[in-house]
Order: sequence, then structure tokens, then C-alpha cells
Amino acid sequence: MKLVFAGTPEVAVPALDALIASGRHEVAAVVTRPDAPAGRGRRLVASPVAERAEEAGIEVLKPVKPRDEDFLARLREIGPDACPVVAYGALLPRVALDVPAHGWVNLHFSLLPAWRGAAPVQHAVMAGDEITGASTFLIEEGLDSGPVYGTVTEEIRRTDTSGDLLTRLAFAGAGLLVATMDGIEDGTLKAVPQPVDGITLAPKITVENAHVDWSAPALRVDRMVRGCTPAPGAWTVFRGERLKLIHATPVPERTDLAPGELSVGKNNVYVGTGSYAVELLWVQAQGKKPMRAADWARGVRIASGERLGA
Repeated sequence: MKLVFAGTPEVAVPALDALIASGRHEVAAVVTRPDAPAGRGRRLVASPVAERAEEAGIEVLKPVKPRDEDFLARLREIGPDACPVVAYGALLPRVALDVPAHGWVNLHFSLLPAWRGAAPVQHAVMAGDEITGASTFLIEEGLDSGPVYGTVTEEIRRTDTSGDLLTRLAFAGAGLLVATMDGIEDGTLKAVPQPVDGITLAPKITVENAHVDWSAPALRVDRMVRGCTPAPGAWTVFRGERLKLIHATPVPERTDLAPGELSVGKNNVYVGTGSYAVELLWVQAQGKKPMRAADWARGVRIASGERLGA
């Protein structure tokens, strides 16, 4: 089939690479978000998908909105059979959805109908799910509600951050997306409506959502830190300034600390929760680089009885 691929961040690149390498389909163009300011100089930078497409000699379309007439005219001119989508980042209007004969097929990183929305991997980790996966589905105007073509499953490991899990799903999902395109082309694959039961929502996680509550149980704190890593980053407050929590682990044998209370040893930093303690392993103080928690604690000279949190 002739394809127009839509995607923006690094997590979409494995799927684009897999489609290019398949040898069966032609990626005629790529649709991605416009260049965005990045770095200290706020210089405009192309998306990872745009950079990869340009390296491969593929036409790149960067509409401000996918309902722009110039974009729609070019899309019709290309005449794609299908438009595979991975983390594009913009709402597709009906006028765009109607262009390809086989529609726009989204690779979504959850087992639909679970975790519909912008942050399915983060929410799966934070909820303590043991299994997640990826789904391909036909995009409708509802939120991730279209009929599903196929799925792959993935175990959520005990120490997974959302970044770890998303990386694995990006590569597993790339194979699923290629197989979905193959099945659509040869007519062996039909989309099946999603169940009406089991719907959960995964809205975008903001910085404020990532504020750690030390009165929560240790397992919930652990899931919060892992689910918000690398973005937006779980955080707390120490001496009136934000402290980012990069890596922590529950320590069930430490039950002697009040919520937020710090205990510092030679090479360990513990903090109390609503159940037992967690050990802080890596943190990032405001305006500083990430560092081992023990090094941070030595530098700030934590006094007995000091706490994390407001």
C-alpha cells in the first residue's frame, strides 16, 4: 500500500523504520508536528520523526493544524491507501480521516479499552498493572474508541519506569503496526469493536500531578516515581525548593520513619511514607544535575528530624 505516516516523538521512530524496512509498502510522506523551540537558545528543532524521514528522503508535511487546506490538498494529491499513526499529537478532523481508503490506523500503547488517552504507559505503571501492551485500531472521532485490529502484550517489570516500558512497547508495537498494514492490504484482518466494559482513561500527567504525597503507602510512592520517569518527573519539596525524584526503591524493613521523615546513613537516604520507608537512590535538586541521593544528602547536611514535603 501507499502510506502516509503520522508521528512526532522519538517513540514513533521504530514504527517508521519498520514500515520503511518492510519492503512491502511505500511510505510516500510523513506528517509531523511543526518544528518546536528547544534547548537554552530556544532554537527551532525538527521532530525526531521529521529528522528520520528527511534522512530517508521522504517528504515531510508539518501542518500547524491537520485541517489546514494546503495540507489536505497535498494529502489528497498523494492519495494514500492508509495512514499509520504513532503519537502524532494533534486531533485529526473528519475531513482528513476520510482521505485514505483504509483510514488512519493508530498504534496505541495499551490494551484497549484500558488506558485511553495521552499517557497510557505512565498510568499503567502508576496503577500497578502487571500486564500492558499495544493495540492497533482504526481512528474515529472519539478518544481512542475505534475498532481494534490487533494487540501485543508486555509484562510490566518490578523496576520499570514508564521510559523503560515505552521503549520496549515502541519496538514490539512497530512489528504489530507492520503486520496490521499487511493484513489490511491482503484482506485477512478485520477491525473488531472494543468491549464496552473495562474502559479506563489516561489523561496527560502534569507537573502538579507528579507531586509525591508521603502519607501514601510506599508502593504507591514507588509507582509514582517510576511512572513519572522520565517525564514529567516526580518531585517533592525540601527546604522550600523542589527536589526531583529519579530513582527510589521500597524498603519494607524500615517502619520507624514518619511520612516524609528523612534518615541518612553513610551511603543511604531513607524517607518515611504512610507504610514503610523508601530509599532514595537518585535525585535532582533545583538548578542542579542528577546525582546520587547519598551525595546530595552529604552536600545539604540534613539535620535530624528534617522532612520532605510541604
